[in-house]
Amino acid sequence: MSQTQPSETTQLLRAWAKGDAGALERLTPRVYLELRRLAGRCMHNQHLGRTVQTTALVHEAYLRLIDLNQVDWQDRAHFFACSAQIMRRILLDAARRRVAAKRGGGAPRVNLDEIPDVSSRRARDVIALDDALTALAQIQPRKARIVELRFFAGLSVEETAAVLKISPDTVMRDWKLARLWLRTALAAKS
Repeated sequence: MSQTQPSETTQLLRAWAKGDAGALERLTPRVYLELRRLAGRCMHNQHLGRTVQTTALVHEAYLRLIDLNQVDWQDRAHFFACSAQIMRRILLDAARRRVAAKRGGGAPRVNLDEIPDVSSRRARDVIALDDALTALAQIQPRKARIVELRFFAGLSVEETAAVLKISPDTVMRDWKLARLWLRTALAAKS
């Protein structure tokens, strides 16, 4: 039985990881549109989105991704799963800065066109969700990963299944259970 060839994106990711600068140049236009789609979904799920903010999220995620050295990119799905984690961290950092500034935390002035606009209330919600998701990851890592991919990156059930190498039915079952667990955890904090 012959093994399937990795996609061109996967081949470029692997070449880039090995130090091929030309691979990064050829990879950039391929992944930029996909990162923009993921960021748009992420911003939509957060009810934060305007075009400039989505662009800022993509650019920040992209800058963080190209700074990653020696990553053994398994495939395209692995790259976008890492992208989802980075976008989650960017939104969380922005939310924490917003809450700290609201409390007079002495945070420096930030150009709001450079980061997602997170209202104080929304910022606290994002932080509470992240805390609950971190707690869920301690006891059910796969369920937490599904929430991260579906909610923060806006991946479909099928895309999430491909990233995690599980069936779409398993994604849906875990997604429902994780959402219930998170609702309960968030309600307990209120």
